[in-house]
Amino acid sequence: MIVKNFYSVIIGTELLNGRRSDAHFEFINGELQKRGWEHKGSFIIADDVELMEATYKLIRDDKNSVMFSFGGIGATPDDHTREIASKVFRDGKMAIQEEAKALIVERFKERAFPNRINMAFLPIGAKLLKNPINRVPGFYLDERFFFVPGFPEMAQAMVVEALDSFFSKNIKKFRKGLYIEQSEESLIEFMKTLPKELELSSLPIMKRIDDSSYTPAVSISLASYEESLVEEHYGKLIKVVETNCWKYELE
Repeated sequence: MIVKNFYSVIIGTELLNGRRSDAHFEFINGELQKRGWEHKGSFIIADDVELMEATYKLIRDDKNSVMFSFGGIGATPDDHTREIASKVFRDGKMAIQEEAKALIVERFKERAFPNRINMAFLPIGAKLLKNPINRVPGFYLDERFFFVPGFPEMAQAMVVEALDSFFSKNIKKFRKGLYIEQSEESLIEFMKTLPKELELSSLPIMKRIDDSSYTPAVSISLASYEESLVEEHYGKLIKVVETNCWKYELE
């Protein structure tokens, strides 16, 4: 089994103050799931250098992490991503990336100077992601930390390029679920017996009986890359439910 913990970091004060709506999470989450991967975590954070640095370090320190960072790679004073990425992943070492420089100069000619050219000043060892809109590239480090623009039209093509290049398919995860007309609390002792290798999801539900009353229910999901592990403990769950004569439905 290949263990990869995927994170997305969506940078933009304008998302948090309501000036814009996020378009990144739903897209990358869907692309991961199509390939059999899942998010470990997703962060929407302000253009704050200390917060950015702390978030990148948190993800860097997960030895199985893969990160997609959205936004902040432009040339304006509020674009901090290139500098913070260099600090966290390259001990602050940066240099002009010649391929990026050539693309920017080709696209903007003399208008590349004095500001746009700074978008080619990247952490050392950075490699590029193609930009189909204006050719100004995104970049990545160590084939696991990817940095793309905040513009969805640009970012989405780069996300697909990165996933297709390095993380096209994962081993299929097996999942089985059960809807039980019983309180979640009634199943806690059973849940405690499940091995840590088995992914448990317990979703409590309040089922409406009439306009003024409800009855508790719960949706239980068991998942693993090992089908036999799911089948074994799913069978045990069914036995617990039937022994207690609880009503249930397969999901």
